[in-house]
Amino acid sequence: MAGESQKLKLLNLAKMLYERTDESHGLTCPEIIAGLAEAGIEAERKSVYRDLDTLRDFGLDIAKLPTYPVSYALVSRTFTAAELMLLTDAVQSSRFLTVRMAHRLTEGLASLGSCHQAAALSKNVHVEGRIKMQNESVFHHVDTLHEAIRRHRQVAFRYVKHDVNKRPQPQGGGRIYCETPVCLIYSEGCYYLIAYNEKHDSFPSYRVDRMQGLRITDEAAVRNERIATFDAAAYTSRTFSMFGGETTPATLLVEESVMSAIIDRFGKDVESAPVDATHARVHVTVAASPVFFGWLAQFGTAVRLEAPSALARQYADYLRDIADSY
Repeated sequence: MAGESQKLKLLNLAKMLYERTDESHGLTCPEIIAGLAEAGIEAERKSVYRDLDTLRDFGLDIAKLPTYPVSYALVSRTFTAAELMLLTDAVQSSRFLTVRMAHRLTEGLASLGSCHQAAALSKNVHVEGRIKMQNESVFHHVDTLHEAIRRHRQVAFRYVKHDVNKRPQPQGGGRIYCETPVCLIYSEGCYYLIAYNEKHDSFPSYRVDRMQGLRITDEAAVRNERIATFDAAAYTSRTFSMFGGETTPATLLVEESVMSAIIDRFGKDVESAPVDATHARVHVTVAASPVFFGWLAQFGTAVRLEAPSALARQYADYLRDIADSY
């Protein structure tokens, strides 16, 4: 029985240090003894010191804090307080999570820190005012799609968009889409499936939260060189809001004032060369789409689409149509 009591004592001590201490907050020896007593475990000062040494030998980073009286704390964890805050912010800013899911994940992250860190996290959490998905099926869909990719199987689903009354309506007359899943991409707060369409030899993208009745089929996934060499990073750098389509090289004349936005979109390695003291010529590959044109329009005259001329004409027509509608 004494051996069992000692095991429980060590476990309760470790739990106490994990939940109630961090690099800024410790427990004194009397506080530790009182905490163990609350769990029905008797302890005395010397045995507490021995137990702390045992936990250190086990690998826990327990340190004396420079307080008066001396206190003891678990000073390192899997994540620092700053890292927990970053992860919490990422969860809260993820639009594909419902409010309930965001709260549940936030609570899980908070449990990885001390009670003091958890309290600080809760003060900085703001969920209700953020736009969130209403459909929790996205979690299950992501698992299903990963499983289909692992098993090299095609998936089947219906795809929906919203009508003017905000009601979801099946696309293509409610037809079943059968596609080869290639990869999942997280972009602008949403998950997208990049699939391969054998009929059109193309890579369409689908919002995962807009899939209905998703299932893995018995049909083997298509395998070819295009799929094997598909570059997800390159795909996301040249598409806007995951609008795919035929890609084309393009040349942009960019003012220095918006160069940071160009780097944010295409990366620091984007091919560019100074033209004069305030302009650079940037070479990119883009998929022409209304979303790309809309992105371009936000810069006004600070970015000029120079080439190819056919794409520049498309952009001019896009702007003209908008102006004419007013």
